[in-house]
Amino acid sequence: MSENLLKKLEKMYERYLELENLLAEPGVIADTARYTAYMKEHGSLSKMTNKYMQLAETRNRKQQTTDILTQETSDREMAEMARDELGELEKREEALFGEIKELFISDDKAFSKNVIAEIRAGTGGEEAAIFAADLFRMYTKYAENQGWKVELFDCSETDLGGFREVSFSMEGEGAYQKLRFESGTHRVQRVPRTEGSGRIHTSTATVAILPEIEDVEIDINPNDLVIETFRASGPGGQKVNKTSSAVRITHTPSGLVVKCLDEKSQHKNRAKAMRMLRSRLYELIEGQKRSERDQTRRDQIGTGDRSEKIRTYNYPQNRVTDHRINFSAHNLDQVLLGYLDDIIAALLAYYKEEQLKQLAASI
Repeated sequence: MSENLLKKLEKMYERYLELENLLAEPGVIADTARYTAYMKEHGSLSKMTNKYMQLAETRNRKQQTTDILTQETSDREMAEMARDELGELEKREEALFGEIKELFISDDKAFSKNVIAEIRAGTGGEEAAIFAADLFRMYTKYAENQGWKVELFDCSETDLGGFREVSFSMEGEGAYQKLRFESGTHRVQRVPRTEGSGRIHTSTATVAILPEIEDVEIDINPNDLVIETFRASGPGGQKVNKTSSAVRITHTPSGLVVKCLDEKSQHKNRAKAMRMLRSRLYELIEGQKRSERDQTRRDQIGTGDRSEKIRTYNYPQNRVTDHRINFSAHNLDQVLLGYLDDIIAALLAYYKEEQLKQLAASI
């Protein structure tokens, strides 16, 4: 058993006990947001804590049995029983160790979060914007297939029905777990609607998948925010809203800017914009931490950076290829209708395999 792994388990157990105390405090109970966030964290730690307690009990019994065997005794029957028990306890310890390793991989607390998604047209002009709209429809159809709730935050449309950029949320069980590896540059190869000669063009769009962050998980100083309101407009400057209901929020320390104009209510747009800001600020902070940790190593599956070209959608061959795991399928038409299960399953399987390798190397 690795000492590093034991230390991680001990810290998780200490946090679990701390949360139990916090959940009993009247001030926390009265604060719905904090109480809900703490309950989620408490629940996410419960499986690991339960296994840790079983492991601690098994190791304690193992030590007691070993002590009996090291003592001189004339009772051969007792010594034989102790040896048998020690063998069973060692098997139990090994089994628990394996279960704990699996939990370390599958119980990332971010897995249970909802998603804030952002899609932006890349290189390719109008065709790139049309491709961004295709990706938006692909993800919303996938969300519908999963029974998730989709909520539009903001979009900038083009005259031909494309999106320069679009942001939205997907809320449901396993949303971030399943979509976390969609971040990156997506490439399309096809004959654009705008191309009269029938030549195949290559265009790109970038996707960012962010875990939705609760307000108690990240501290944002209200004094660091510049909040502006304005009137929303559609393609070609068409007026969508005659009142200043659209909201733009700038976080001055980081320079992050978010805006929301989907709702007619300024209050609702402000709430949505804050949801986006929390997720983007959290991702910025986590990205800086990853950069510090991974200066000497890059994860083979990719960092999720939007500069990485992760997937190609080839229309002439009806093929979709994920370059990170060398996965190809000739059902692009179905993928664009939201049937992403095979691709996502392959990505998750690869991720699990890599995590197991990394965990084995650290113990």
